[in-house]
Amino acid sequence: MMKDEKKNRNRWLHLRLSEQEYKILQKYFAESLCPKLSDFARKNLLQKPVVLKYRNQSLDEMISELIRLRTELNPIGNNFNQAVKKLHSLSQISDFKMWILGFETDKKILLNSIEDIRITIRNLAEKWLQS
Repeated sequence: MMKDEKKNRNRWLHLRLSEQEYKILQKYFAESLCPKLSDFARKNLLQKPVVLKYRNQSLDEMISELIRLRTELNPIGNNFNQAVKKLHSLSQISDFKMWILGFETDKKILLNSIEDIRITIRNLAEKWLQS
């Protein structure tokens, strides 16, 4: 019989809020996992638990750092692929010497980026293990 009572919600509660109160209510609702504002309000009014979204800050930091590294590595990988294609098309020694000089610069950038990734992963692992 309790389930029937929950399904048949036929009583209305009219509530007036100030703009500031409504903004606060919306902020807390957005932080919850409740699908509807009415569910959120009902749970709060009836003092039932409300499940909130949880953000893992260290995981967020790790993801943003990995995105940065990916963004940095993509053009380096593209340059490397273009350099290899250029190597296959070279026909003169002077072209080859120019390619070697450009390749050395790209190689240094790539190795520095790999070192950054290694250090970042080590630091993130240390932070993760401390939490």
